[in-house]
Amino acid sequence: MRHFVIAGQWCHNRAAMNPQRLSHFLKTLYSQVTRLTWWSLLGAFTLHYAVSAKLMWLFETGEITEIAAFFYYYITTVTTVGYGDISPKTVSGRLLASLWIMPGGIILFTTSITKFVHYLSIQWRRRMCGEADYSYLGGHIVILGWQGMRTQRMVEEIIHDIGRAEREIVVCSTKDIENPMPTLVKFVRDTALSEKRLHDRAGTAGAAVIIALGHDDNDTLAAALAASAYNRDGHLVAHFQQQAFADLLVAHCPRAEAMVSADTAMLVRAAQDPGSSRVHHDLLSVMTGSALFSLKIPDNAALTTYGELMSDYKLRHNATVVAVADDARGNGLSLNAPASKHVGPGQVVYYIAERRIS
Repeated sequence: MRHFVIAGQWCHNRAAMNPQRLSHFLKTLYSQVTRLTWWSLLGAFTLHYAVSAKLMWLFETGEITEIAAFFYYYITTVTTVGYGDISPKTVSGRLLASLWIMPGGIILFTTSITKFVHYLSIQWRRRMCGEADYSYLGGHIVILGWQGMRTQRMVEEIIHDIGRAEREIVVCSTKDIENPMPTLVKFVRDTALSEKRLHDRAGTAGAAVIIALGHDDNDTLAAALAASAYNRDGHLVAHFQQQAFADLLVAHCPRAEAMVSADTAMLVRAAQDPGSSRVHHDLLSVMTGSALFSLKIPDNAALTTYGELMSDYKLRHNATVVAVADDARGNGLSLNAPASKHVGPGQVVYYIAERRIS
């Protein structure tokens, strides 16, 4: 009786350990598979195929020994499709298929699938965690800083701007978060917005537009100055709370467009002219109807006047011209200019319309 009890306990302990051993075996196998290089896996496939073809040629005759036919048979076998329209006829050929081609091919095929899924999962995790490299991008938009709903609204405004140049958007952040808008933007994360590695992976050097919006003015200034050092041609825009930081950025990078919070001015304007804050908001958002856009006058355009331009835009596009500047940075801006003011090639027109005019 004692022997039966001991035997029962041994069987129970063995059954309890089997799942653990199986789990350990599978984990070890998965680890070894993912360490294989694609070249070594391709070499194993090539060797297995060559040996299989040679042995099948020795054991079999007929259609299956033809190069194209055997390749078709091999692929349908190792992928477990198994149509059966081509198969070995001799006992030796069937043993070869059962003991060598099927086990080896299926193992190699499932190993390839496992490795491919592992590769995809790694790439997805890297993209979600901000570790991916987008240095190959060009003509895209880089947003330096993630400020929650504020940045999200910024991305939505860019996407809803009908008629804009279709550009990829890369959001950079120092916060310990995953990509907050995975279907709309690419994501890069590092220790600081001025970090060279961040700008390299975000492709700052090839960006067409760079927007700096750090968690404070110091962070924004550092990010903008770093971006200006890596990118010499793109349009750089930065938002500050204090004018001193904006002046400092422009002093070091004259091509930058430094914006200062207009909350106080808007508060006074709304108090003096009720409803003006709503007008200001709607003019800036493409998601609320008519908005403010800009257009550079082509080099081959004829010289005209501000008054003629206003009439032409209103009649042809139902758009209202509100200002004209000498260049894209707003230098020489003339708001509500005299009707006789000359406007010509190279200048920039600012207008209000329901959509961007091409």
